[in-house]
Amino acid sequence: MADHYLHLTSTAPGRFLTRRLGLPQPQRLRRWTLENPTLVGPLLHLTAGESAISDMLSAILAKIGPQATEQTGHPAGIVLDATGITTATGLGKVHAALHPVVRSLAAGGRVVVFGTPPSPDDHHQAAAQQALEGFVRSLGKEIGKGATAQLLRIPPGAAASAESTLRFLLSPRSAYISGQVIELTDAAPDPVADWAAPLSGRTALVTGAARGIGASVASVLARDGATVICLDVPRAEEELARTAARLGATALPLDVTAPDAADLIAAAAPEGLDILVHNAGITRDRRLANMPAERWASVIEVNLDSVLRTTDALLKAGAVNRGGRIVATASIAGIAGNNGQTNYAASKAGIIGLVRSLAPHAAADHGVTVNAVAPGFIETKMTAAVPLLIREAGRRMNSLSQGGLPVDVAETTAWFAQPASSAVNGQIVRVCGQSLLGA
Repeated sequence: MADHYLHLTSTAPGRFLTRRLGLPQPQRLRRWTLENPTLVGPLLHLTAGESAISDMLSAILAKIGPQATEQTGHPAGIVLDATGITTATGLGKVHAALHPVVRSLAAGGRVVVFGTPPSPDDHHQAAAQQALEGFVRSLGKEIGKGATAQLLRIPPGAAASAESTLRFLLSPRSAYISGQVIELTDAAPDPVADWAAPLSGRTALVTGAARGIGASVASVLARDGATVICLDVPRAEEELARTAARLGATALPLDVTAPDAADLIAAAAPEGLDILVHNAGITRDRRLANMPAERWASVIEVNLDSVLRTTDALLKAGAVNRGGRIVATASIAGIAGNNGQTNYAASKAGIIGLVRSLAPHAAADHGVTVNAVAPGFIETKMTAAVPLLIREAGRRMNSLSQGGLPVDVAETTAWFAQPASSAVNGQIVRVCGQSLLGA
C-alpha cells in the first residue's frame, strides 16, 4: 500500500505544512539499484584520539568510494575511528571530531563509528566504549534527512575483517538500518572475486519464499550470484513456482514442520548448502487470556521449533558446507514484545536465543556463521491489512519516520551471506529504521 504521507512530505506544500504543524518530515530513502549502486559523494575518515587501525581503515575506504581530503563539502559518509578512546575524558574527542561536520552530512548519508568491545578487565575502557553505544543510538535519532548512524565494534588487530560490513553500511543497501551495534569477531574474511556478484558459485535455500519478504530475499540472493532453492508450503505451490521461474531458481514445495523436512532439504542440494535462510513464519494473534493452545503451538512450531530441528539436522549431516551461512528471521516483537502476540514474540525471541547460543559452536565445529535479521514495520500485504491509525503509527514510530520494504530485509540477509562476512557471527541486526520500541 502506498505511503501517502511520505508522498505528501516530498512536495513543497507538504513540507511547508508539516513543518508548520511540527509533524514528521521523512526523507524518501535511496535504495540500491543497478543504476545507483553506491552513495553519491565522498567518504570522510576521521579519528578520535590514537588509532592502531588508521592505515588499514583508509585502505578499505579507498576501495569503497572516494575519500574526502578536507572537512568540507557534503560527505555521503563519515567514518569515525574511536577505537583509541579508553577514558571518559577521551569521549570529548568524539565530540570534537563530529561536531564540526555532522551538519554537512548529505541527505541519506551514513555515519559509522568504529569502537572496540568493552573490556571485562578495564572498567574505564569499558565505560568509554559502552558510552559510544548511547552516543550512536542518540545520533541516529537526531541526525535526520534520512541519514543513519551505526556502531561497529572490532577486536584488536581485526580491522581487515570489516570490509564487507563497511561496504554494506556505506551503501544504499542499508537504507533502513540505523542505531545498530554490530560486533565482529577476528575471523579472517573469505575472498570475494567479484563484489558485483559476491555470492557467485554458492547455493542458497530460502524458506517462506513464495511471496513477501522471502521472495525478496530469494531475489536479492539470486541477483548477487547465488543459485537459489525457493521453499514454501505445498498450498502455495503455484505462487512458489512463479517466484522460482522469475529468478531462474528451483521450487521446493515443502512444509518445514514435516518430520523429514531436513532430509528433503538436503536431497534438494546434493552438493550442500552454502546459505540457509530461515524466513518462513506465521502469526496467530490473540491476547493470552483468549488464546487457545493450538494457536500458541502452531506459531511456536513453525517459527521456532522447525528452525531448531532442521538446523540441527542439517549441521549434523554436514549438509551446510564449511564457510556456510545460516540466517534466521527474528522480529522487533521478540525484542520489545507486542500486544496480542505473546506466541509470536516468544517464537522470535527464541530465534535470538538460538543465534546467540549456536553461533560460536557452529563457527568452531562446522565453519558456519549464524545471524538473524529482526524486521520492524515492513510494507507487505500483511501490514497493509492493519487498521489505518495503527499502520500510520508503525510507519512513523522510528527515526526514519517511514516503513521499510521487503528488500531492506533481503539486503541485510545478503550481507550476512557473503563469504567476506566470516567475522559477522551471532549478530541480531534490526531492520526497523531504528524503531522507538525496544533497544
